[in-house]
Amino acid sequence: MRFGSGPDILRRVACEFRSGEIASLVGPSGCGKTTLLRVLAGLQPVTSGTVDIQPPANATKGEIAFVFQQPNLLPWRSAIDNVMLSLQLSQKQTSRSEARELAARELELMELPEAAFDRYPRQLSGGMKMRVSLARALVTRPSVLLMDEPFAALDDLSRTALGDLLLRRWDERPFTGVLVTHNIAEAALLSHRVFVLRQGQIAEPIIDDLPRPRDEFVKTSAAFGQLYAKISSALRSDILQSQR
Repeated sequence: MRFGSGPDILRRVACEFRSGEIASLVGPSGCGKTTLLRVLAGLQPVTSGTVDIQPPANATKGEIAFVFQQPNLLPWRSAIDNVMLSLQLSQKQTSRSEARELAARELELMELPEAAFDRYPRQLSGGMKMRVSLARALVTRPSVLLMDEPFAALDDLSRTALGDLLLRRWDERPFTGVLVTHNIAEAALLSHRVFVLRQGQIAEPIIDDLPRPRDEFVKTSAAFGQLYAKISSALRSDILQSQR
């Protein structure tokens, strides 16, 4: 993938994200992670090559969902109305009362206080906004969830809490997830496999076989430390190669 006559942003990327697993994309800034995610979402056309999703998934039907780094909530709609919007756009046969019920249930699962359902984005904290953003993505029950550093702007406590919630939602109904992150611990905790993107090319995945269910105690295990070191080493190797 390249823009106009510029250099390749992605080149010879050949990889498989397995159905029902969460994969993380890690790598230095500017290596093409977000571009690859946008290609997978169909938001960015490729210069050559193809993206194959099996079984097929249609974004307009809510089967592919995208969570951005910023919550991107509509400021004139309340929290619950922002979540309802996904259903109103992708499942037009759903009545307003049913959409509200489904949206409320999704916000409950994301542990947003009921008192905040009818608040507007300007009245919500950063962590609350991201809970609404995740609920908006998950309410259509997508088979593919694409996430571009959704927790990057949050404090450590909020980041950990939302990571735990994401894993619990996956445990309840597995989806295929691709997560872009700069946080090695986050990649290790949330993933089944970790891919390192190197100067527009993708390396063989690092298998993440930490025991499940995963919680904060996993971070204190020797296995977590070894996995963290393996991912970190792969990233350092990439940075050193790019500086030569």
